[in-house]
Amino acid sequence: MLRYHKFTIGHAWMSEYGSPDEEEHYKNLIRYSPLHNIPDSVDNYPATLLLTADHDDRVVPLHSFKFIAELQHKLGSRLSNIPLMLRVDTKAGHGAGKPTERIIEECVDIYSFIINSLNLKFNE
Repeated sequence: MLRYHKFTIGHAWMSEYGSPDEEEHYKNLIRYSPLHNIPDSVDNYPATLLLTADHDDRVVPLHSFKFIAELQHKLGSRLSNIPLMLRVDTKAGHGAGKPTERIIEECVDIYSFIINSLNLKFNE
């Protein structure tokens, strides 16, 4: 949340989120910025799947890349059995107008992640 306004359309959100360049706004933003609130040490962390698209100009993919990289850096070696994953939809934007086939593929990936993370077993 501290650099969102530096990329693509992020500057247009300043009326909603505030400007990180102003001290008061900065203090508020850092308190709930997901990237800046990843715990340094934790014994338990949930399985995490982030979704982004390589041509999303509203929520720039670099935020997802930075977040998952920071999770892996801080938690990866200690929690190697917890999946920390990033799904990047290629040749796609913010989501509107996505073909049905791509929606199905995304849903399959999401449900597969949930099933795997919860270690669910199905009987035939």
